[in-house]
Amino acid sequence: MKLRPLAALTIAALALVTTGCSAASGSADDGPVTIRVAATVTPMTDAVEAAAEVIEDGYEIELVPVSDYVQPNILLKNKEIDANLVQFPSFMEEFNAKNDADLVAVQPVYKTVVAFYSKTLASLDDLPDGGSVVIPNDKANAGRALQMLADAELITLDENVERFSAAVGDIVENPRDLQITQVDLMQLNTAYDEADAVFNLPSFARQLDLTPEDDGLMVEQDKAFEVTMAARPDNQDSPEIAALAAALSSDHVREVLTDLGVPAAF
Repeated sequence: MKLRPLAALTIAALALVTTGCSAASGSADDGPVTIRVAATVTPMTDAVEAAAEVIEDGYEIELVPVSDYVQPNILLKNKEIDANLVQFPSFMEEFNAKNDADLVAVQPVYKTVVAFYSKTLASLDDLPDGGSVVIPNDKANAGRALQMLADAELITLDENVERFSAAVGDIVENPRDLQITQVDLMQLNTAYDEADAVFNLPSFARQLDLTPEDDGLMVEQDKAFEVTMAARPDNQDSPEIAALAAALSSDHVREVLTDLGVPAAF
């Protein structure tokens, strides 16, 4: 297995890291080239670990565990890692716009099947007047959640807003006066105990022993939301990123994802 595990990074430790070159290290003369890849939770970490088992000779993968969805893009932008597997393209584009970055999507790896969940309701149709609904606060996931509520005819969105691009301010009709609250992705599991309905991603829902197939009140899967390996423009065409992309789209990674109940995107 060509994987080099790395202890979880802390913000303090990251502050000490300064580099002006690619994080990839090694050469034909001094051993395999190490490709540093950040990932957060399963199945992202599982996919990176599986890729490490089949990456071509001359390369090895160092998994860089991170605890949120901002660090991996900052690390990549600052050339402290070579790639990350934490997001779908629209989330990455939102980061680019806010942080003067130019990260690029390279290789789709798996599809995200999102859902609304509830501890008390059997259907979104059962949402009461004034019911509490929690959705993420990032633009990409919020747009996805609001579109699901609109598709369920619980709210009406401004018809001039593109699909999956709406914000809360684009709600033009809310006949049940639903109280829609936005929280950070990392707070969605906590909100499950408190709200009538919560939008959640499969990697977090799994931590609550929930699956979209068995527990989702409403399920959505769209190609636009495939978790994709990201890199930088200066290394996206490099041999190491090509090797990483090939490994992440290998039959072995597909098998690992399938065993986890996650649909591959390749």
